[in-house]
Amino acid sequence: MNRTIDYRGLADSIEEWINKTVSEASVSGVVVGLSGGLDSAVSAALCAGALGTEDVLGLIMPCASMQSDTDDGIKIAEHLGVRHRTIDLTPVLQAFTGDLDDTSVLNIANIKSRLRMAMLYAHSTGRLVLGTSNYSEILVGYWTKWGDGAADLLPIAGLYKDEVRELAVVLGLPRWVIDRVPSAGLWQGQSDEQEMGVSYLDIRAYFDGGNISESAAASIQKMVKSTEHKRNPIVYFNARKWMEDNG
Repeated sequence: MNRTIDYRGLADSIEEWINKTVSEASVSGVVVGLSGGLDSAVSAALCAGALGTEDVLGLIMPCASMQSDTDDGIKIAEHLGVRHRTIDLTPVLQAFTGDLDDTSVLNIANIKSRLRMAMLYAHSTGRLVLGTSNYSEILVGYWTKWGDGAADLLPIAGLYKDEVRELAVVLGLPRWVIDRVPSAGLWQGQSDEQEMGVSYLDIRAYFDGGNISESAAASIQKMVKSTEHKRNPIVYFNARKWMEDNG
């Protein structure tokens, strides 16, 4: 069903929610990883609007990354006027991967994501860690468990990727970040849609009951099934129940 969304009103409501969430946690602000991409830029912009620029700390964390990603993260921080630091995690990555058996691109990418989240929490004293995942990615599990999937609040987790882009427009973000090819920047030439094998619009069409090719639908179904563990609580053996039943 087509409907008109008041994105300015949506932004205002998200900012009110952020302000309330941070206040109820008895902290003074948030810390966010700035990748130079759309999702982190929108999330940081919402927090800057909700809390003020002084209460948003942006971390730019190159980790055997492209220089352009670092530059874009800095440009976003400067555009928003938020405090920021650049911390090179490349030596830490090298220490982690020196004796690894699995040096596949995917495993290294997951390690990068988890190192960045550890650094965000290292800077979280008096702050909440801001997550930047969107609804499209959460639905299909396109995120790293205990990496970018770990956070204290997720302001855009209910928005499809195209809705995040519309929100970026009303937030006044630069055109270059709005039009940027979605990429986690985990390796040279990586793009989200190429890695997933489907487009963000395919994902929205699948879950909203729109038209989608059989091959795209099959790919999405496979992703949803294989990542179900990411969206569920940690499983544990219910020893209390066992003792009640066998006491």
